[in-house]
Amino acid sequence: MIKLSPSILAADPLRMGSALQLVKKARADELHFDVMDAHFVPNLSFGPALLAAMKQKMPGLVYDVHLMLSDPSKYVEMFAEAGASIITIHQEAKRFAPCLKKIRKLGVQVGASLKPGTPAETLLPVLDQLDRVLLMTVEPGFGGQKLMPEVLGKARELRMMGFAGDIEADGGIGLGNMQLLADSGINVLVMGTAFFKAADPAAVAAAVHAL
Repeated sequence: MIKLSPSILAADPLRMGSALQLVKKARADELHFDVMDAHFVPNLSFGPALLAAMKQKMPGLVYDVHLMLSDPSKYVEMFAEAGASIITIHQEAKRFAPCLKKIRKLGVQVGASLKPGTPAETLLPVLDQLDRVLLMTVEPGFGGQKLMPEVLGKARELRMMGFAGDIEADGGIGLGNMQLLADSGINVLVMGTAFFKAADPAAVAAAVHAL
């Protein structure tokens, strides 16, 4: 089954509690929690205090934390303590390989993300340390961008390299192109606007699960 990870970045910032309830009611599999530092990407988003509040309100959700930070090693511990289930850092960030080991020691699932222009083979030295690879299908930093289909070939490359974990995609994903991603071997879909702005988010989740 393909999993859905709605991106809280697309939710109404004045109604985060309602957004959590919507994710649960729609039976989404995870909640995608984007963290941006205005340096690695040109935007700012959420911190560990919001994650901790969400975890306290709804402890049963899987919190899929994506750190778009220049030096994530400074922050992984606080996000693990705040309630992250999965912490994904970028291959392009500082101290990438040591940070993966740090995440594992914290008892959290380990993910690595690639920007659209970063080749899949750059992960080969650490592939056996990963539970998940997140493929950015847009340039990270802002929601509402159009999916870059040329990125999808990386999923096949990762499988050919022997990676058996989750392959996630984030950026420009909706009902109109989700089949293309599933056919590419991607099994976790991040949806922002397509989920939170949908007339029936539960129907979106059901459509993803039916792929």
